[in-house]
Formats: sequence, structure tokens, C-alpha cells
Amino acid sequence: MTPVFTPTVLIVPGLRDHVAGHWQTLLAQTLPSAACVPPLEHDGLSCAARVAALDAALAKIDGPVILVAHSAGVMITVHWARQHGRKIHGALLAAPADLETPLPAGYPGFDLLAANGWHPIPRERLPFPSIVGASRNDPLAQFERVQGMARDWGSRLVDLGEVGHLNPAAGFGEWPRATTLISELL
Repeated sequence: MTPVFTPTVLIVPGLRDHVAGHWQTLLAQTLPSAACVPPLEHDGLSCAARVAALDAALAKIDGPVILVAHSAGVMITVHWARQHGRKIHGALLAAPADLETPLPAGYPGFDLLAANGWHPIPRERLPFPSIVGASRNDPLAQFERVQGMARDWGSRLVDLGEVGHLNPAAGFGEWPRATTLISELL
């Protein structure tokens, strides 16, 4: 008989942390084995502080882990993967924000992101299986740029269609497809 294991799903939110009604927040409430990277009290825009918070959250988890990242959380994940060696079972990387191009009004500026260590976006192959979910009309990343990131990371690209930034502003609270994609990583 093959042993059955349930990995911990670790939610890696973007720069706005945990938003009520966001699919990641709702997903964490429904999964039996879920944890979240906590919001930062200081240095919220620092890429290094965000990577350290992810590493600290991982240090509290025994056993296999699947990372579920969204937006800048994807960038936190790929920066972490370049710097740390813990084995990860897999990662769902949804709607990566392209922090190397200017973002819409209301988001940090290009120069501020650069000064806080977000550039360049790591392009090395990830050391774990991953799925990148890409939107065709994401205001934070052109589909073609996300295709290139997925290719460079060795990720399977899933075309999500026109889902905006896959957040409440784009009409997404629950996102049932997340559980399907997570199960594919098992």
C-alpha cells in the first residue's frame, strides 16, 4: 500500500497581504492543512523582508509543502527559491505581477520596487514542480511576459483566459480552479 500524505499548503500573498474575500484567504479557510505567510509589521515593501517571512513560515512546517502564491507573492517565491534549499513539493504561481514594468496607479512605482530589491526577477529554473496561472488581461503583467517567466522557471503554463488580476477587484472571491491545480501538483 502506498502511503498517503497531505502536504501543508502555504499561502504566499502579494504586497497587499491578506485581503478579505480574496481567493487565497478563502482557500486557506477551507483547506484542512493550510498556513499563511503572516503580514509584515515593518519593511512591507522590502523584498528581502518578504523572502525572510516566507522562510520563517516554512521553518514552522514539518513535512511536505505546496506553495500557493499570487501576484508579488509569486516574485517572493522565486526570490526565495533562488536563495534557499528546502525541498518544496510544488507551487501554484497565480497571476504573477511583472515588477520589472511600470504598474498601474495605486501600486508602488518602478524605482521604488527596484530600490527595495525586487529587480531583476529571477529567471532560473525552479527546483520544484510548478504551475503558472496566467491571465490574458492582467493589468499587472502582459500574458507574453508571464509566458516567458513560466518557460524560464520550468513551469507548466495554464492560460486562465481573461480573469484580470484574479482578485476581488476583477470579480474573484472564490476561485475553485485553485484546488484543481493544487491537486495536480500532488
